[in-house]
Amino acid sequence: MNKQEINIYREIQRNTEMAMKALDAVTDKIYDDRLAATVAEQELQYSRLHDRAVQKLVEGKTQIYRTNAIENMMLKMGIGYNTLLNTGTGHIAEMIIKGSNNGVLEMEKVLAHNEEMADTSSRALAKELIAMENSNIKTLKEYL
Repeated sequence: MNKQEINIYREIQRNTEMAMKALDAVTDKIYDDRLAATVAEQELQYSRLHDRAVQKLVEGKTQIYRTNAIENMMLKMGIGYNTLLNTGTGHIAEMIIKGSNNGVLEMEKVLAHNEEMADTSSRALAKELIAMENSNIKTLKEYL
């Protein structure tokens, strides 16, 4: 496994871990049953992609991405702050959409910087994540 493939798989792992943690942190603030079901399904999708990326890194005998405690704390504080006064369904959906948009941008950047030397498997998984994020955004727009 070359460096570019490792970079792509690690970004997929990082991206999906952050998404799962964010969705987990916001789940207890959701009072709309439909949105809660949508978020649970999205979390499951992220988990599946995360596991596939980690599996590829393990197969390649390379180190997986390690999350940062400060990054986790900032994520939870940001969600707590943004839901302190507003836990409305539209607001929660908007927060998740913004996170997904950020995830797409980060994944696109990593792909652009590593695509030439990366194998088709890593690129395909990255593009699957981007497509999933865009589909999730479209679904969440119904709650705005």
